[in-house]
Amino acid sequence: QVHLVESGGGLVQAGGSLRLSCAASGRTFSSYVLGWFRQAPGKEREFVGFIGRSGAGALYADSAKGRFTISRDNTKNTVDLQMNSLKPEDTGVYYCTASTGITRLTELKAYAYWGQGTQVTVSS
Repeated sequence: QVHLVESGGGLVQAGGSLRLSCAASGRTFSSYVLGWFRQAPGKEREFVGFIGRSGAGALYADSAKGRFTISRDNTKNTVDLQMNSLKPEDTGVYYCTASTGITRLTELKAYAYWGQGTQVTVSS
């Protein structure tokens, strides 16, 4: 089991950057695929990206490609989401997630563990 806590959200102007961090407890951190999802007001939670267990590979939603980067440090049990060139449509609550699975990792149901979320607001 893993417990996830996000931090780093806030208010930023369009075009700006934010770095979200997620700290995890548990002794088997490196056994999890780590993902980020977000949920805008009135919308369903959507996939942002995930990073593999070793940190060697990552996959992003089309909306995040080229602007967002996920990294992880298995020695510190942390995973970060660097967001650049932010747009108002990036506004939402961002969630850190962990999965023991190997398939359908762009889908919510692949993830059993979720953080409480951190608010990101991008003003125009």
